[in-house]
Amino acid sequence: MLEFDKISFSRRDFLKLGSLGMVGLFLQPLKSFQDLFQDQLGRVAEIKATIYDRPSLEGNRQKVYWRDMILPITEVTVGDVEPRHNRIWYRIGSEGFIHSGSIQPVQTRLNEPVGDIPLGGILVEVTVPYTDVHWGPGKNNLFAYRFYYETTHWATALVQDNQGNPWYRIIEDKWDLTFYAPATHLRVIPHDELSPLSPEIPSDEKRLEVRLRDQLAIAYEVDNPVFMARVASGAEFSNGRFLTPVGRHETYHKRPSRHMAAGDLASNGYDLPGVPWICYINEKGVAFHGTYWHNDYGRPRSHGCINLTPAAAKWIYRWSLPSVPPNEEKVYKKFGTRVDIVE
Repeated sequence: MLEFDKISFSRRDFLKLGSLGMVGLFLQPLKSFQDLFQDQLGRVAEIKATIYDRPSLEGNRQKVYWRDMILPITEVTVGDVEPRHNRIWYRIGSEGFIHSGSIQPVQTRLNEPVGDIPLGGILVEVTVPYTDVHWGPGKNNLFAYRFYYETTHWATALVQDNQGNPWYRIIEDKWDLTFYAPATHLRVIPHDELSPLSPEIPSDEKRLEVRLRDQLAIAYEVDNPVFMARVASGAEFSNGRFLTPVGRHETYHKRPSRHMAAGDLASNGYDLPGVPWICYINEKGVAFHGTYWHNDYGRPRSHGCINLTPAAAKWIYRWSLPSVPPNEEKVYKKFGTRVDIVE
């Protein structure tokens, strides 16, 4: 059980935690906040993001950055009253301030390739801002997709391109396609990092509550809140209403990675490989899951799912039932953790 009363930090430090999606820090010894900002980068996650001379939408526009540009985050601060749901801003070096909602916090960490891959494959996670994957091993092969930071994928083999560089063979889980990704850009997730959280708590004493009005997800053990995270729930778009369903549900179907794709990309459709830490709550595909295409929690903006930071989604994935064995791509049971979604 998490003991919040034993964790002490300032309001400024709390804002750094919330804005950078560092929920996982509650689950491990707290590092110094100076260390947290060492080599901290941000990727422009939306079509474009505007730099202002101060942390306010009323400030003077300095320049525009476009999707997938990588920027240095040197400070986190609180802006004025707008946008009301998310007042966190990032200072980008000496350029100015950018609203956090359009910036995915990222880092660059290279990895030693792992050659001993079991027959069923291993779960890997992208540890660079993004990496381009191809239809064959090597950059000379046709481009297939771009995989983003903290997305998860199944690697089934380590191979070399014609120059001797290591690549993982990746099995895509929606259309059963095969891609190849630079092995140094992906980290093998160890089994102990996927072990269940609070397994000693009886299953009927665990429950999740999603408060749509507050855009919050709260986990309870024996009616005691042990975890809370901001969410982005279902919204209304030009092509329909995709509201998160109110009522009682269960996390009966879970998987650590999923290629989510639906609709026309020109009209609010989506094509998102490697969505991490999925906990489905109904047969229509509504789920808790990690999000890498925005960092804007506190307002509805999804197609019905409950968007979370990858760290928050991973916590819920590990804590909720049924548990997914580390070497399996999914689990589907007739039972799970109770989920109450309320207005």
